[in-house]
Amino acid sequence: MKKTKLFVLVILLLAQGTLFAQFNGDRAFDYLKKQVAFGPRNPGSAGHKACLAYLTNELRALTDSVRLQRFDYQNIRNKERFTLTNVIASFKPDQKKRIFLAAHWDTRPRADYDTKANRNKPIPGANDGASGVAVLLEIAQQLKLNPPVIGVDLILFDGEDYGEEGHLEDYFLGSRYFARHAGGYHPDFGILLDMVGDANLSIPKEGYSQKYLPGVVDKVWTIAENLGFTEFENKVGSYISDDHIELIKQGIPCIDIIDFSYPAPGQNYWHTLQDTPDKCSAQSLETVGQVMMEVIYGE
Repeated sequence: MKKTKLFVLVILLLAQGTLFAQFNGDRAFDYLKKQVAFGPRNPGSAGHKACLAYLTNELRALTDSVRLQRFDYQNIRNKERFTLTNVIASFKPDQKKRIFLAAHWDTRPRADYDTKANRNKPIPGANDGASGVAVLLEIAQQLKLNPPVIGVDLILFDGEDYGEEGHLEDYFLGSRYFARHAGGYHPDFGILLDMVGDANLSIPKEGYSQKYLPGVVDKVWTIAENLGFTEFENKVGSYISDDHIELIKQGIPCIDIIDFSYPAPGQNYWHTLQDTPDKCSAQSLETVGQVMMEVIYGE
């Protein structure tokens, strides 16, 4: 973290009387690398199975409760079948007032935007998958040390990136299943983190988030501005189909924090085999993570 940003953060926290442990960007980056080390985490793969076990064990050690939400899926076009698993970890699960943070932990089974020879290979998913999860794991570390007043759920969705281009019904499988089986789940709001690790971080206000939940967007961007994090841009960006849409459809309020323009023009690693840890940074993870912690402890 830059010295000026750290100074501003400390002054703000001292003024609020809530000086808590700092989000550790280096540890979050280690979490990112550990996920990628399992290999691609597309559903049905060995990496998917191994990473699920790792995430479950980590969150069981850090949170008050962990629930695995398993469900079966079959692709009606290619007849592919597999079991998907959402991981739902909670702090203060009996607390009525609660918020949630979410990310998808699976990776894409095809590198659509790579060379022709690579397009049917699964991607490493350092930014597109591992980055959001890494932030949530480090937040879990901090909430274990400094328990929040409110209830907080950390939700890892599976099957977000499975679908083929032109078949949106095969994307967002985990969030769709979760939303349709949420029962009496009524959080105040949620925040989805997706592709938040790029070294050249740039996060405008996602269009649907601004349209449906402008108050939550304003809360987050005001915190980022107060902390001096200019990576959160004060403008409305693209309207992006993502897990938050499935939640909003079912009445679960959720905004999307996403850097969909990564990286520099002409060097787009999205949905390619080049989505690797060297394109990400601990600083970017720390920027997003510290804003999320301010959101949590400010409730």
